[in-house]
Amino acid sequence: MSFKSICVYGAGALGGAIAAKLAAAGNGVTISAVARGAHLKSIRENGLKLYEAGAEKPIKVEITATDDPYSLPKQDLIITGLKGHQLGDAAEGIAALLKEGTRVMMILNGIPWWYFHRDSQSPHAELQFEELDPAGRLWRLIGPERVIGCVAMQGAEVVNPGEIQLSNNGRYILGEPSGEMSDDLEGIKALLTAAGLNVSTTPRIRDEIWNKLTGNAAFNPLSALTRALMTDIMADPALYDMVGKIMNEVRAVGTALGAKFSITIEERLEQSRHIGAVRTSMLQDLLAGKALEIVPLSGMVVALGRLASVPTPVSETVLALVSQLDIENRRGA
Repeated sequence: MSFKSICVYGAGALGGAIAAKLAAAGNGVTISAVARGAHLKSIRENGLKLYEAGAEKPIKVEITATDDPYSLPKQDLIITGLKGHQLGDAAEGIAALLKEGTRVMMILNGIPWWYFHRDSQSPHAELQFEELDPAGRLWRLIGPERVIGCVAMQGAEVVNPGEIQLSNNGRYILGEPSGEMSDDLEGIKALLTAAGLNVSTTPRIRDEIWNKLTGNAAFNPLSALTRALMTDIMADPALYDMVGKIMNEVRAVGTALGAKFSITIEERLEQSRHIGAVRTSMLQDLLAGKALEIVPLSGMVVALGRLASVPTPVSETVLALVSQLDIENRRGA
């Protein structure tokens, strides 16, 4: 399929960065975005600005932006930049943009709602989790068969309304839930590559989900609980030790569900030393008074640990603490 009309649904930090890159590249593609609040207002009035890592001047683009997805035409491709806990409320809006053949590339941290669709790595194919997809709205209205999974290794932050800063030259890994190396998968890779993104494809997208979750399940909640930057966590012996324990639990759960890990825990920790003084996405949300992305990260490590009979005591403790923090944070917002 040729992807000529593309909507970035949730044009925050990461989604907005992709929208800006696609719009700047042109290539005969029409880009629209769904956003909200002051960010949307600024995009409409001043355009969308993207500062790439190390750049002094931004990429600036003019795109169609709205908070009403029903005002947009049907799309060839939808790219979601929403976090896992935000997707359920957007199901109807995303569904309104679908037509026959529309694919939905979902950039998600942690375990996604579609995880067990056509899963051949575990005995749990088609298993659904209410906590990831309340009332099954995503499964029913969008359909896991439309999904292209995406694991993004890209640091991004909305530094001002309408302005996005990238902290590194990231990469994106795409995969079909079925493991097929489909024409759609290759077409989306080509589209994003032409826009200047570093994109690869894999027949084992679940491995990449677990590889990234190894870090996210440790650093995101610990950073929110402590308000610490990545460098602060790595420099504190007690936090460093806790990071290692959580990573080992994540790896044990993933392995029990058939995932293969490309590097050791020691290598993963060494990589983390070089990330720099950045704020995790969960810390960014905490400081902004937003709901935290807990279930796809900590929550599902615990839930899938129970499913696979793998103990996760440290993750359970962190889940309890960060869940209470989320309640208090939203109460004070």
